[in-house]
Amino acid sequence: MRWSPGGSSNDVEDRRAEGGSGGMQFGGIHLGIGGMIIVFILSMVFHRNFFALLGGGDTPVASTQQGRGGETAEGRAKDQAEEPTVQFVTFVLNDAQGTWEKLLPSQGVTYRHAKLVLFRNSIDSSCGMAQSATGPFYCPADEKVYIDLGFYDELQRRFGAPGQFAEAYVLAHEIGHHVQKLIGIEEKARQYQEQNPSAAKSISVKLELQADCFAGVWAHSTDERHLLESGDVEQALTAAAAVGDDRLQRMSTGQVNPDSFTHGSSEQRSHWFQQGFNGGTIASCNTFQN
Repeated sequence: MRWSPGGSSNDVEDRRAEGGSGGMQFGGIHLGIGGMIIVFILSMVFHRNFFALLGGGDTPVASTQQGRGGETAEGRAKDQAEEPTVQFVTFVLNDAQGTWEKLLPSQGVTYRHAKLVLFRNSIDSSCGMAQSATGPFYCPADEKVYIDLGFYDELQRRFGAPGQFAEAYVLAHEIGHHVQKLIGIEEKARQYQEQNPSAAKSISVKLELQADCFAGVWAHSTDERHLLESGDVEQALTAAAAVGDDRLQRMSTGQVNPDSFTHGSSEQRSHWFQQGFNGGTIASCNTFQN
């Protein structure tokens, strides 16, 4: 992707120095106490060592990361190593939000900027504790996207989705959830889920696929402005497929249960990103019609 480093944004909150402590480190993934409990429960339910899956081994290592005012030399070294990625996600954030500022007025909506919170290990959000082990997410309560940049290493190393545009897809997907909130889709979907609990998972899948499609709409915009390079779209499609429910379930348990999907299959996620990329409009992303 063609981009220029050195940009800045008032929408980026760098809170990596506040990273929570008291967790354990597994092969580069920090698990806070909540994350450790979740992984332990999954290990018990599925009779499989999920700690080994996360870290490629069985031995946990105590985290040495400290909070604000006491950042270790290791933390400062990580900050320096992550600086190119910080520059890139700042560019993507600015570009994606600028795109939606132009597109949303056609829906009678004024775009309101989301914030991007960079954290390490764990941090409080209005939607609860943000854990690096749970991956990037959007919190509609505070309109912020939370990302531990270490996730991008996992995306490349463990999930086989390398490249800058794969990273861009992840952030554009989360901004897509912000667009859903501004349009009113997120609220209507949550209300429907509360009224129809049996449909909660299928509605969740439709929301996630639409966010994938909105990421594709942004990618369409970058293509129109000649920012894309050869292989960029393929990187995004690979990343979308890498985080499909079927692939993640197969990696963790060796089995696939479509009834438990919450984000959609690899094929669905790739399809809807491509749909948004081809259509380039909000109208092309009506996952609820299918």
